[in-house]
Amino acid sequence: MYTVTVSRDFVAQHFLTVPDPGPEGEVHSHHYELAAECEGSDLNEYGYLLDIDDLTRALDAIEERYRDELLNDLEEFSGLNPSVEHFCRIVADRLAEDLASEVETLRVKIHEDEIAWAAYERAV
Repeated sequence: MYTVTVSRDFVAQHFLTVPDPGPEGEVHSHHYELAAECEGSDLNEYGYLLDIDDLTRALDAIEERYRDELLNDLEEFSGLNPSVEHFCRIVADRLAEDLASEVETLRVKIHEDEIAWAAYERAV
């Protein structure tokens, strides 16, 4: 299995909407570190799983969408607690639309600080 990973980091804000969220219920920022890991068993005619520049452009668009935004205000988080788990799935679903046909699995991992992260994996 081949794996290609590209990462980004950016700051965004959110507040949790669960009962008794404590201080996380107030608007606060996270310096998110996002990694998109693509896997597949075959390479294309050029020996690539996917063109890293294509994945970089897709992540540029993700970063542009979420950088300095309040996640709670964005349509894709409507009705959701903006947890890092939901964030991973939302990003993975957006990225999956733009990946090369050789990519079989996409895993998005987002660190919200130095010690906590979540991941979401899906077939492409």
